[in-house]
Amino acid sequence: MGFSRLPLFWRVFAINAALLVVATLLLALTPVTIHAPIALVEGLDLVVGLAVMLAANLILLRPAFAPLDRLVRRMRTVDLLRPGQRLAEGGGVEVTELVRTFNEMLDRLEAERRESGRRALAAQEAERLRIALGLHDEVGQVLTGVLLQLDSLAGAQPELEETKQAVRQALEEVRRIAQELRPEILDQLGLVSALTELSTRFARLSGKLVERSFAPDLPPLSSETELAIYRVAQESLTNVARHSEAGRVEVSLEKGVDSVVLRVADDGRGLDEATLLNGHGGLRGMRERAVLAGGALAIKARRGGGVEVRLEVPAESR
Repeated sequence: MGFSRLPLFWRVFAINAALLVVATLLLALTPVTIHAPIALVEGLDLVVGLAVMLAANLILLRPAFAPLDRLVRRMRTVDLLRPGQRLAEGGGVEVTELVRTFNEMLDRLEAERRESGRRALAAQEAERLRIALGLHDEVGQVLTGVLLQLDSLAGAQPELEETKQAVRQALEEVRRIAQELRPEILDQLGLVSALTELSTRFARLSGKLVERSFAPDLPPLSSETELAIYRVAQESLTNVARHSEAGRVEVSLEKGVDSVVLRVADDGRGLDEATLLNGHGGLRGMRERAVLAGGALAIKARRGGGVEVRLEVPAESR
């Protein structure tokens, strides 16, 4: 059995025992004498010998405990929204087993998080759909009925025209909210049409220039993956409108290697490093959707200013 395969206890014992044996042999085989009281030269010899032993002990023990240091650092920084953070197994028997157990624990936690996240997002989308249908079918119909009644009274009072305009604005707002809650166009016409409509509406409301680029031969995606892409694009554009002070935004869909890549980039003032690394609720929500879709999300500062959001998700197997 190699030295690195020994249990940690015996490795530490062997290192210290070897140092003690070497020190004993040096004392026994070298013409060194110690008098009482100790002489200055003898004291210097002892100090130098002790320093050499401590330095050797430190150098020899560091590799034995290095895997534990790496494990502690990873445990402090692990983030389940960045899956795949595994440690290489190495060190003694106990350390290897500890690292293997930690990696297995991360596997279980990531699987449980994905499953619970899928259930939570499915419930969230179902509730959004219910509210959107209620707004569209009930509130929208009521407002439409009121507008028709006002039209039948046209000419009776001049003030009715202002009331009709207010009802039209309320009806348009209800339709907008329902569309944001659940994009019907995504289910009916697909992802490209939904992103085109989303970016067009964003440009109209924000006054920002939007440049679109959608590849014509994108591979097929599951409905859940398409919804994840749409929500990430929606949140990215919302962040641009709220925080970036940008004048131009690029929205693109590209074909990857058995994948689809969404890219949303702006030329605004950007985000600080801490926000990009940790993120607020919206950024973490995008990371959550990326993980649940089996994809990878990168949010980084652009050279020259601005922020780029890049989401890559796997395509459906044909």
